[in-house]
Amino acid sequence: MRHVFVETNWVVEYAAPAHRKTPAALELLDRAGREEIRLYLPVICVTEARRPVVERFQVRAEADRVRQFLLWARDISVVDAAEDETTRRVLDRMESRVKADLDGVDDSLDSLRMAKGVEVFNLDQEMLERCASLSYLRLDLKPFDQAILAAILVRAGQLRSKGVDEMDFCELDSDLQPWDKDRNPKRQLAELYNEARISVYGDFLLKHLQRQAE
Repeated sequence: MRHVFVETNWVVEYAAPAHRKTPAALELLDRAGREEIRLYLPVICVTEARRPVVERFQVRAEADRVRQFLLWARDISVVDAAEDETTRRVLDRMESRVKADLDGVDDSLDSLRMAKGVEVFNLDQEMLERCASLSYLRLDLKPFDQAILAAILVRAGQLRSKGVDEMDFCELDSDLQPWDKDRNPKRQLAELYNEARISVYGDFLLKHLQRQAE
């Protein structure tokens, strides 16, 4: 069985409104449910994901822009009354569905704790101490990213002590990817992953393994 770490970006794609969910993120969870893989998620990522889900996927502004177009279009006969009515009905339905999905985001996030094949783990003292030690490496990480990195590195060490030899990390956040925009290694970050025996993928399908360190 493969052991795979995920973080906030995966949670956001999983908890998004139905029409905006990323199929690859859902497939990763399905694979965990089928016991093909086991997912590991720092609990702080669940907390961090709520705000971007609620803020990013609001649709009122884009729906209102279409409504404004309809007002203009009706006046110059670009659309007729029937088209206007149908479009407004669809917009109302979209807003209603998205609102319902966003109202249920807390339940969606809570469900991850009980999902088969998923381990949502708390930060322990060792992780907090590792986070502090990472400050001296000048990785140029935001505090939250540094905490996530520390949590993953320490949990990987705990898994190695139980006989897990290699692990994967699905990471779409450029800050925690061990390569830059030109796919050149970020050497210090790459070395940390290599020491932890973590292979980093730039996708949720575990297909695009990126070069880390030479």
